[in-house]
This record gives sequence, structure tokens and C-alpha cells, in this order.
Amino acid sequence: MNNASISSAMVPLSKPLVNERVNNKRLPGDLAMWFFILAELTVFAIFFIGFAVAEQLNADMFVASKAKLHPIAGLINTIALITSSLFVALSVRAIHLGNVKESLNLLIISQLIAYVYLVVKVWEYQFLFALGIDIETNTFFILYFLITFFHLMHVLLGMVILILVGLNAKKGAYKDDVSGFESAASYWHMVDLLWIILFPLIYVI
Repeated sequence: MNNASISSAMVPLSKPLVNERVNNKRLPGDLAMWFFILAELTVFAIFFIGFAVAEQLNADMFVASKAKLHPIAGLINTIALITSSLFVALSVRAIHLGNVKESLNLLIISQLIAYVYLVVKVWEYQFLFALGIDIETNTFFILYFLITFFHLMHVLLGMVILILVGLNAKKGAYKDDVSGFESAASYWHMVDLLWIILFPLIYVI
């Protein structure tokens, strides 16, 4: 076989590799989801800035109020969301490889771990209520309940989205196009990222 024959035989093999590299550089998921994520991040940024400003104006109150929180509960929730996000990422990888069953199993694990977050957060609210603390206690707890409850609603929405995506995957919806699956995962990673910022801001710093 001459050199020309060898070169022509290699061309079909090289094109998929080039296309794969190009595809790997694209933004995961749908553009509409990224606009939605950007809007959500903007809302939370306003919350975080408002919290930081209020803390500067009421430093002593915020220090005393933070001391009444349960930092271990916050830490458990941080670990839960980070771990859940890891399993979602592994699930996306599996769906890319065409391993639907493995992807679904990883997705189920991620949601079971996310359920830990829900249980701990509800317990934490009950813990504060038992101390006679609610949204009317002071400025700190107004912001605490508003921000954490708003985030909790996003966790619930993210779980619903991932459940729907899992059901669609079971029906074979992502054999040719996984952008919908990636969009759901991107939203979940946003929820995780927000808590990573929220935890030190409210519980630690």
C-alpha cells in the first residue's frame, strides 16, 4: 500500500476526532438555560450584596445572631450538595457514553443525597423556631430566612428537573442529543455553587 492510500484511509478516522474536540468546547446544555441561570445568579448576587451591607451596618447584631445558627447543619448541607453535584456530573458523563442505566443510577444517588439537604434544612428551621427565632426576630434573621428559603426552593426545583430528565432518559430521549440532560445538570451545579457562597457568608464569616 502506497503513502496516498494510507493517507486516504486515515481521513475518515481523523474527522470524528476533530469533531469531538470541537463539540467538547461548546457550552453544555441549551443557551436558554444559561440565560435563566444568569438571571438567577443576578438575583442571588443582589441578596448577597444586601446581606453584606446590612452586616456592615449591624455588625454586633449579626455576630450575636450567627452564634445562634447550627454550623454543623450548614456543613452537612454543604457536603451533601457538593457530593450530589459530583454524582450528577458522573451521570452526565455516563449519558455521553451511552450508558443510560448507569446514568440513571448515578442520578438516583445524587437525588438521595440531595434529600439529606432537605431533611437537615427543615430540621434547622425547626431548631430555630424552638428557640423562639423566626423571620421577625431581627434584620439578620429576616435575610437568613429569605435567602435560605429562596435557595431551598431552587433545590426543590432542581430535584424536580432532574427527576423529569431521568424519566426522559429512561425513555431514550437523549440518544442523539444530550443538551437537555446537560441543561438540567448545569442548573443543579448552579444550586450547588450558590450554597458554597451562601454557607461561609451566613454561617462562617
